[in-house]
Amino acid sequence: MDRLASVERTLRAADPHALLDAARKILADLYGSLEVDLLMADYAMTILQPVGALPLTFQPLSAQTGAPGRAFGAQEPYPCEGPFPDTVTAHLPVTVRGDRLGVLSVNLPKERYDADVLTELADVAESLGHQIVVAERDTDLYLQARRAERLTLAAEIQWGLLPGRSCAREEYELGAQLEPAYAIHGDNFDWSTSDDHLTLALTNGMGEGIDAALLTSLAINALRNARRAGLNLTDQACMADQAIYGQHRGALHVSVLLLRFHLPTGNVEIVDAGSPRVWRLRDGTVEAIALEGQLPLGMFEDSVYTSQNWRVLPGDRLLFVSDGVYDVASPAGERYSEKALARAIQATRLLPPPQVPRAVLHELAGHRGEVVAEDDAMIVCLDWRGRSADGAAGRS
Repeated sequence: MDRLASVERTLRAADPHALLDAARKILADLYGSLEVDLLMADYAMTILQPVGALPLTFQPLSAQTGAPGRAFGAQEPYPCEGPFPDTVTAHLPVTVRGDRLGVLSVNLPKERYDADVLTELADVAESLGHQIVVAERDTDLYLQARRAERLTLAAEIQWGLLPGRSCAREEYELGAQLEPAYAIHGDNFDWSTSDDHLTLALTNGMGEGIDAALLTSLAINALRNARRAGLNLTDQACMADQAIYGQHRGALHVSVLLLRFHLPTGNVEIVDAGSPRVWRLRDGTVEAIALEGQLPLGMFEDSVYTSQNWRVLPGDRLLFVSDGVYDVASPAGERYSEKALARAIQATRLLPPPQVPRAVLHELAGHRGEVVAEDDAMIVCLDWRGRSADGAAGRS
């Protein structure tokens, strides 16, 4: 633990752009490491790319296969034979509160490696992840390493709005993905958690390109402003509705699904304003959830929104799916059906939530073939575990 504390102090003191260099030096001093590399997952969550000066000259690695891909996918350390004689390379997931950033690969001599060292290095990778999140306020280095190609301006705006792509705590685990990752338009998601609540917003701004991105940005920030002012869910919808109508006078609108989960009980308050659709997997059965739909935000002046109540049970899986999924057509013109989506939900039931959206979107791409997508698509997966008795006692 003394070594870990030394690493954490070194990383905290490092310049934002120099975290990897600082990690290399301290790990060489304390663990005898020979090589240290940091691989970042790209926006599509399909490849891992090394952090370094642009342009990148390294061959990207798969985020699903190979030793680094196994560590990233399973979210567990994966040791293997190193590139040099009598060495071991430990591939370690770099994850912050469930948000998967990438993989730290550390090569060291076999005589310096054991199970305790692997555990310490896993903690080092987690600490590095926290420092990367802070450093991204001051440097583009790590964001650049996530890009397999240039983002459109609309996608740049949309990715800048996101809280992350996954999140986990005792009561739930979330995973989300937008496609096409480098050219998204109006789909977006947002979440915020407190001691007793999780608030989730799923939005779909009308239009294309930069106009759709700016509209969604207005909606997300209006909802955040109302939420941070302490307003209840219906008032959040009303305030965002007024902001959008005030700007566009009904010419543009945003479909939104707002949910507020009560973590101790699983009770859910919902405002469905022309929302993405909701599917539930419970006890092996997949079903679409019918909600009380209301007008999208920004259509009319002074719209009034009401909420409905629902409940999730431990073991439930929820999938939130935008119309960019349902409207996808095959080369023959056949639309992606609800039956196909239900099959995809069943087929991915054993995957953790951060991997589900990617897997479903991969099947969607297979259905579409080489046809260019007409709309962006969003999938958010939530596994509800509920609060344990110990967790409730610890918060009482």
